[in-house]
Amino acid sequence: MQLLLLSNSTCPGKTYLEHAIAPIGELLRGRRQALTPLGVDVMGIHRTADAGAAIATAEIIIVGGGNTFHLVKHCRDRGLLRAIHRRVQEGAAYIGWSAGANLACPTLCTTNDMPIVDPGGFDALGLINFQINPHYTNQLPAGHQGETRQQRLDELLRARPEMTVVGLPEGDWLTVADGAATLAGPYDAALYRADFAEPGVLTPGSTISLK
Repeated sequence: MQLLLLSNSTCPGKTYLEHAIAPIGELLRGRRQALTPLGVDVMGIHRTADAGAAIATAEIIIVGGGNTFHLVKHCRDRGLLRAIHRRVQEGAAYIGWSAGANLACPTLCTTNDMPIVDPGGFDALGLINFQINPHYTNQLPAGHQGETRQQRLDELLRARPEMTVVGLPEGDWLTVADGAATLAGPYDAALYRADFAEPGVLTPGSTISLK
């Protein structure tokens, strides 16, 4: 199983996915030609009459950002959760950023999005055994009276103590292969577990076992 899970698609001063071109190119090496400038032939799943059949033959599955609740609802409605999970287990590469990274998790519970639609359940693809909180930052604007991200994730872990959560800063990503997820990018990530008094620190190169 090969996954590339990015926190975000755009970084300040860079074009769309520019910061991710190298890891995307590495994942796609040896697979079908095409995605300018990497040469990947892209088919939008919303334009196919038989989405399940399209997924069943895909070599690469790419899921971008947006509202995670909306994404999960449409994947569920079209039978794509099971189809994508099966195809990735069979060997297709999966690339997701923001909501697309959330979709790879066991649930959508660590999205930052508003629940604008009923997704029909919180379960997601379950390609990894931990949760990702993309666009992670624990900073608040001066004078802001809302919760920090740490407070929100601590609240989640009180309700769901079995979960492990990686707070993935913008500009970072996780590569998944050989039974482990490896952090890459310029920043440390935060590791949340119910038995931690404070979040742990994942430095680039750190791994998380999927076993």
